[in-house]
Amino acid sequence: MKKFVMQHIGFDRPTPEVMQAWGEWFESIQDQTVENVGLMAGREVTKDGTKALPWGLDSVTGYTVVQAESIDEAEAMARACPSITSIRVYEVREG
Repeated sequence: MKKFVMQHIGFDRPTPEVMQAWGEWFESIQDQTVENVGLMAGREVTKDGTKALPWGLDSVTGYTVVQAESIDEAEAMARACPSITSIRVYEVREG
């Protein structure tokens, strides 16, 4: 099996219904999940300085590492997610 990172994008204060949908989605991929991380306040660091990253619809709010046979299989898992804006799926480079 290969590993894939699902990068969760977008933040909006969730309703109880959205939280329930997220819980159901996480449960549905539990057997393929290697790691699941929610992110909090962040900073962007560049050669010109540092700035705080506000929460919004373009924020990276977390990531989930899953095992799948292919990126198509990982994409199918992501499509079932009740995402706020989007989910970006990346294959993990091993070694």
